[in-house]
Formats: sequence, C-alpha cells, structure tokens
Amino acid sequence: MKQKNTFFKIILPLSLFFLLARLAQLQIFAGEKYKQLAENNRIRQIKIKGPRGIIFDRHGEILAENQPVFKIEEGNSDEVVSRDEALRLQAEGRDENLFIDYLRSYPQGEVFGHVTGYLGQLSEAEVQSEKCPLRPQGEASKAQNCELSDWVGRTGIEEYYETKLRGKDGGELVEVDTLGKILRRMGREEPLPGENLSLALDADLQRVAALQMAGKKGAVVATNPQTGEVLLLYSSPSFNPNYFLSPKFSEAVSRLINDKENQPLFNRVVAGLYPPGSTFKIVTATAALEEGKITKNTLINDPGVIYVGSYRYSNWYFTGYGRTEGDINIIRAIKRSTDTFFYKVGEMVGVADLTAWAKKFGLNKTTDIDLGGEVPGFVPDEEWKKEATGEGWFLGNTYHLAIGQGDLALTPLDVNLMTGVVANEGKICRPRMLKVAGEPIKCQEIGVKSETLKIIKEGMVEACSSGGTAYPFFDFKPKVACKTGTAEYVASDGKMKTHAWFSAFAPSEDPTIVVTVLVEGGGEGSSVAAPIAKEILKEFFKVR
Repeated sequence: MKQKNTFFKIILPLSLFFLLARLAQLQIFAGEKYKQLAENNRIRQIKIKGPRGIIFDRHGEILAENQPVFKIEEGNSDEVVSRDEALRLQAEGRDENLFIDYLRSYPQGEVFGHVTGYLGQLSEAEVQSEKCPLRPQGEASKAQNCELSDWVGRTGIEEYYETKLRGKDGGELVEVDTLGKILRRMGREEPLPGENLSLALDADLQRVAALQMAGKKGAVVATNPQTGEVLLLYSSPSFNPNYFLSPKFSEAVSRLINDKENQPLFNRVVAGLYPPGSTFKIVTATAALEEGKITKNTLINDPGVIYVGSYRYSNWYFTGYGRTEGDINIIRAIKRSTDTFFYKVGEMVGVADLTAWAKKFGLNKTTDIDLGGEVPGFVPDEEWKKEATGEGWFLGNTYHLAIGQGDLALTPLDVNLMTGVVANEGKICRPRMLKVAGEPIKCQEIGVKSETLKIIKEGMVEACSSGGTAYPFFDFKPKVACKTGTAEYVASDGKMKTHAWFSAFAPSEDPTIVVTVLVEGGGEGSSVAAPIAKEILKEFFKVR
C-alpha cells in the first residue's frame, strides 16, 4: 500500500509534468518548424530546364541542337523516361518529380567534333567550388546555382561560350495531396533559352576537309584574312561528341581517351606544335628585305650544298636530282623554295633579327582565338639555347631556323596567320570562331613595307605557277599565292620523317581566304598537302 501511495503522490505527477513539457515544446517552441515541414510536404517545385543555345554554321546549318526528353528527379540524379511513361505518371497524378530536359545533339558528328566540343556533367567538387558553373576562358562569370545533373561545356565552343549558351532554368510551384497528386498550380517562372551562336565556319568546307583528311593525322584551317573569321577548322583524327552524352557509349569514350597513338581528342589546329619547314621562309624573306640585307635584285648562287666544318647543308633540288639553281633572286628562291639561298640570307640577317621578326609575326604567343586549348608557338634564340643546353648558338642553328627547322615549333593556326600577313598587307587579324556581325574587327599592323610584301607575294604566286613547287595549282583559277613546306623530324621509332605543309591565299590580288594544311609524317607538301588545299579552294570558289 505504501508503494501504491508513492506512485500516485510522486511518480505519476512527475510523468505528467514531463508529458506536458514535451507537448509545450512541440506546440510552442517547435510548432513553426513542423508547420513548415507540413507545408513543404504539400508544396512542390517542379523544375523546368532552360535549353542551351543552338550553334549554327555561317549559312544557318545546325551544328549543335537540343532534343526534348522527359526526366524524373531522383535525389541527386535524374532518370530519363519515355514519353509513354511520362504520360502514365501524369495520369496517375505522380508527376510531381517529372520535368522536361533537353539532351544535346550534334547532327554533324565528328566533322565538327573539335569545333563544337562536347558536354559533361558537373562533379560534386565542381558544384561545391567557385567554378560553378565552369567559367570559360574569356567569358565574364555569371552566378547561377549548379546541380550534379547539370551539363556544361568541356571543350570547343561549348566550353568557351558556356555562359552565352547556357539557359536559365525555370520552375512551377504546385500544391499536392498526401499521395503526390497535383491539386492546384500556384505559380510559374518560365525558363530562358541560352543564346544562339552563328559561327563563321562553312559546313561545306568542313566536310571537304574531313573527307580529304580521312585516314591521315594532321590539321586544316582556313581564315578570311580581312576579318579574321575562321572559315574552316578541322583536326584529324576527330571524334563524335554525341558519344559523351550517353552511358551506352562509355566504351567508345574510353577508347577515345586511351588512344595515345592517334589522340583523337587532341586539337592539332591550335595545340599541335610542329617544325613549319619552308613555310617559314615567308618570315626569313621579310626579315632580309626589311633589314636591308638584300633587295629584289640581289643574286645569290646555289651551290647545291654549303659546308660548315664537317657539317653539310644541302638544297632539296640537289639532294633529289643532283642539280643546282645557279644565281637566283628572292622571287626565284621563294618560287623554287631554294634552301641554300635562305641559309645565306639567314646568315646575313643573323639570329637576333630573325627571331625578332618571327615575334613581330606573333609566332611566340597565342593568337587569342575564341577556342580553348591553344598553345603558343616556340621561337628559339641564343638565350634559350644557352639555358636549355649550356651551349652557344652556332651558324648551323641559324641555317636551320631560316628554313623553318631545328627547334622552331608552330601550330597550323600560326602558319595560317603568318601567311595571312602577306595576304592582308602587313596585318594580323585576331582569328574568331563567331561570325562577324557588326562587331569591331581586331587587326594589327606588324610594320612591314608594302614593297616587301609585294616582292614576297610575287614569289608566292610564282610558287603556284608553272615551274614552282606547287604543281597541283599551275592551272588553277583564280590565281593562288602559296608556299609549300616539307619539314623533317625524328619520329618515335627514331627514323627521319617529314611533315607535309601547304599554306596559300586566293585570289592572289584580292584575297578572301587563307588555307593551311598539315599532314603529319605525310611526305612532301607539294604532293600530299597541296592537293587537299586544292579541293578546299575548289569548294570555296565553286570550281568544277
């Protein structure tokens, strides 16, 4: 009985006290919290994705577009569902997590792979970092929430112009019952599509380049020398950007990434560095004429071979045919690409002025093209060699530099703009992927006399005329000014091979296009690279 009295007098009142205290806490102190939770269970926000901008070529042909798909939001990931499944979920009132998204599609496939680039989903680290969304080079940052399901540009135009192409998501607030069925729609914010972009590229030229480069490694680039517009940019081998959009292509993506021999993801146009060979004689000729070392009428004898101590420096004509050119001037030397002439000219100019003029052509820096991944060209000089090797600069180094060999390394885009200086009367126009539409054209004078350019152009016209090195263009109309190149290099197997180069502009008197072709390890520029350029110019000028 005593225990029973204790229960009623002490334990029961104490339990009631704690129960009342808990009820007070739930109602008074945490009431607002649980009210909000209940409200959140009743209100849903359905996201509506903003589509990316469409990418077109200069004539309106679609290079990148969007395909609408239905998705279900599941935690931090989204699952694609069929249209029939989406309709069924809607009919059952279970569509609160259903939304329309847009899958990127590249109808041109690998023809424009390095141009458009591809998309990839954000990682958790990127979402949590300041790089959300990814900030493309050259673009102003724009604050926007990011999620793991977001797709962003990883390379090419998709990456560089991410903030222009990226759409702004919208959403709709709806009230649902306990089963998730929508009771009423409370508000809607419309999504905003990204900005459409028109590129300067011509899809027809691009397809010709892709066809001509099939099975080859190398690059083709064409620009308008007056505006800097990039009319063609193709790196071979290429890749299909559609593979990066679906898990079903994961094996194909893995093969692309792990192909160390062909490197299909590597954009050779802007990131491949190669000895430019005889195309560099444009710079050597400019330096010699501008520094007053030679004139149009200066004659230099071609002995076939020049000896410096135990070293021999020969001309291709002597090596291949055992013949010499005799006494020739600069025009004839450009026409015939006479190495011995340029050895002696390089010696007259000297390494300091030769490298100074190479830098005036902008060959030691990036071109500032609106495309990611570009690397600067490399112009060796005395100081660099001393630091790199501990040796001084030898006359043989000057000989090699004068004909575009040795440690000199340029991208195909560098060689194209170098050629464009002659076409554009001494100016370099910043290469641009976007079509010019009322925006200022950025061109810079490099300080070359018009008479110098006239002489070099005459030699380049002769190179594409009867008796020149570019025999595929002897009868081409309109008239073409060009320079062939056959650049020696040591291949991975230790054997000496040659890159085939060809760089030209047309029409020679009023140029509207500069085209440059590189075929890695292809052989001679005249027989390998020049025919590819010919097909491109035939398409450009509609020559049949």
